[in-house]
Amino acid sequence: MKTYYDLIDQTFEFPTLEFNVENDSLLFNNVPLMDIVKEYGTPLKLTYLPKITEHIEHAKLLFKNAMKRHNYKGTYTYCYCTKSSHFRFVLDEALKNNIHIETSSAYDIPIIRELHSMGKLNQNTYVICNGYKRPLYTQYISELINDGFTNCIPVLDNLKEIEAYESAVTADTVNLGIRIATDEEPNFAFYTSRLGVRYSDVNELYRSKIQHSKKFKLKMLHFFINTGIKDSAYYWSELSRFMYKYCELRKICPDLDSIDIGGGLPIQTSFQFKYDYQAMIDQIVESIQWICNKNNVPVPHIFTEFGSYTVGESGAVIYSIIDQKLQNDKELWYMIDGSFITQLPDSWGLGQKYIMLAVNNWDNPYQKVNLGGLTCDSHDFYNTEAHSADLYLPIFDQEAEDQYVGFFHTGAYQESLGGYGGIQHCLVPAPQHVIVDKDENGNFRTRLFAPEQNSEVMLKILGYNSAEPGPTELDATEAADEREEQEALIEKD
Repeated sequence: MKTYYDLIDQTFEFPTLEFNVENDSLLFNNVPLMDIVKEYGTPLKLTYLPKITEHIEHAKLLFKNAMKRHNYKGTYTYCYCTKSSHFRFVLDEALKNNIHIETSSAYDIPIIRELHSMGKLNQNTYVICNGYKRPLYTQYISELINDGFTNCIPVLDNLKEIEAYESAVTADTVNLGIRIATDEEPNFAFYTSRLGVRYSDVNELYRSKIQHSKKFKLKMLHFFINTGIKDSAYYWSELSRFMYKYCELRKICPDLDSIDIGGGLPIQTSFQFKYDYQAMIDQIVESIQWICNKNNVPVPHIFTEFGSYTVGESGAVIYSIIDQKLQNDKELWYMIDGSFITQLPDSWGLGQKYIMLAVNNWDNPYQKVNLGGLTCDSHDFYNTEAHSADLYLPIFDQEAEDQYVGFFHTGAYQESLGGYGGIQHCLVPAPQHVIVDKDENGNFRTRLFAPEQNSEVMLKILGYNSAEPGPTELDATEAADEREEQEALIEKD
């Protein structure tokens, strides 16, 4: 009977630059995963930091090549979309590469201030502030600008947002952006995005609120569609529509010199992933330049805010198979020591598929299986792959050997969507998190970022710890204070 290695080898082009097998076990970016499993146990989340730098450098090179090829006169600025992963170790690694930041929440701003105090970024760093903004968010943005962050650019999401900066910003100049509400993909539930200012209102917003202001300057138009950057008629149509609006506005607004084309560079979620990154960026740059030349306006500086692309492929989750259950004549379940619902919520909520591979026993024969999570929810399972309706893993003797399985490229959004460090379905604990890096000699080094969540933490969150005020009481006090602060801002406005 063929081995699990034979199955993977005949199904895909394997090994790859990222995945290989030595001594019957899987390597991830040359990291021997079984060594980490033996040291830390499972379940565990893993972040391979060098992958973040690798992707940032790659994106910068893509735009550098495209701009050189087309003699593009504008510049390129790489921003990291913090909502993909707010962890300090992610920001520390990303900011080593001379990048900038895009935010989406009031609570991003204290992170910006903390990074500034640590010397990770400076007051010239671009901070692109997106999202629908409540009073606390506009207050924090205003304070950041007042304190000398000259490249903090609030991107207006609605017609009234600018009023918050009129009263709160004391700096001489506020550089603004406007997010334009794009049409959604034809099969989406809505015709137009709920985010941003509709096309027909953009010019009037500029004329009535910005054009004659001594304080405001419109520097940027912002573009984003949910489907990401892909070679489809829908994407090119929306990008062209956006660029024609940029050219129209540029003719009446000489300060406008930049566009933010959002995020959306895809990551590999299957071995059958095919995407020509350079060709796509070449075509984006060429299209922007062609439309600007046709309209006789200077080409804009280009900003991107890549989130998943920055951090997604750095992540992995490793589980142990703790039981085998044959529930009928043909449905065999491998039970994992974790939960898909709480630890890989995109796999449950969106049907997202990841690269799934056995970590060990590659020389064993294989069989069709279903993977089951620990919660009592019937939807806590994973049983198909992106390329196949079936899932295969090695056959193993549960009494004599262990079996581990890994899910890869899980580094974006899963912790925040799963409620990291909080209360999760069936009180399944957040797994331990291990960071993998390289030292100055290129040797791998690991460290435990956080242990597995324990019962004391959960009891405190739930208010059962009577020895001292639990976080529920403290959070209620803080929430009340914040509500009073926001109500005061609303009344002031």
